[in-house]
Amino acid sequence: MSLMITDECINCDVCEPECPNSAISQGEEIYEIDPNLCTQCVGHYDEPQCQQVCPVDCIPLDPSHQETQDELYQKYLRISGKA
Repeated sequence: MSLMITDECINCDVCEPECPNSAISQGEEIYEIDPNLCTQCVGHYDEPQCQQVCPVDCIPLDPSHQETQDELYQKYLRISGKA
């Protein structure tokens, strides 16, 4: 699954630079995660880095973008050009 940022986001700016896929960007009101780029850090780290640094715990799984670990890895390969 891709991750998402909820309305509890305080725009603290710590998640965006942690994303190895550049999936996080500033939206109109809060940061947003592009589900086409989010791999939950699969291929880079053992855990999603944005979740690790978020001070308000507002980055849950996005139920509208369900993916298996293998699908996330395949997405990582495509994004990184290693496919």
